[in-house]
Amino acid sequence: MPPKRKVPRQSGRTRAAGPTRKGAAAKSGEAGMTRRLQELVERIDIVLPEVAGRVAALEHLLLELKLCTQEDLRSAREFVRIQEE
Repeated sequence: MPPKRKVPRQSGRTRAAGPTRKGAAAKSGEAGMTRRLQELVERIDIVLPEVAGRVAALEHLLLELKLCTQEDLRSAREFVRIQEE
């Protein structure tokens, strides 16, 4: 039995970009963007506590295995705060 022929996928937009939307169409686009932004905020709210918990667990292991000191962790946190500014 011969192997199946692979059909190449089309990439990019399937229709040409038109003029900017006006009126109600523009408002529905904004509503879509607002909804998408809200979904992203909800995802972050779910993931952030999990990431914070994993960081705390790693810090606990580092201290328990005596791979670093409490002062090392404090200075690392301070370094991150400075980098965020």
